[in-house]
Amino acid sequence: MSTIDNALADLVEEFDLLGDWEERYRYVIELGRDLAPLSDAERSDANKVRGCASQVWLVTEPQADGAVTFRGDSDAHIVRGLIAVLLRLFSGRRPDEIVAFDVKSAFDRLGLAGHLSAQRSNGLASMAARIHRDAEALAAA
Repeated sequence: MSTIDNALADLVEEFDLLGDWEERYRYVIELGRDLAPLSDAERSDANKVRGCASQVWLVTEPQADGAVTFRGDSDAHIVRGLIAVLLRLFSGRRPDEIVAFDVKSAFDRLGLAGHLSAQRSNGLASMAARIHRDAEALAAA
């Protein structure tokens, strides 16, 4: 079974294959295009992620096997791509695995922190924090 670390290693490898950050941005945007759209009902205030300049929604769905599935969407192309990166790391994992994972070091390994605007970095941190909080709540339940 794949772990968050395996998913991160795959992403790092994919990013490394791309040359400069212009190509990496295009790749992130491409990842976002593959996200399944959320329904109008899922684009609710309850699913909205606070702390993002763009509109961002995140749906958290606990699964019968103890894992949690995340789905998300945004009105901004690059943010949709960042959501896709987070979903590759965290969706389908167990809450305790998500809570134990150091997401800041993952962003550093991907080089995201140094190549996003301050506003986008804050939004990415807000999305990751929301995933972490939802996983914490599920782990405690």
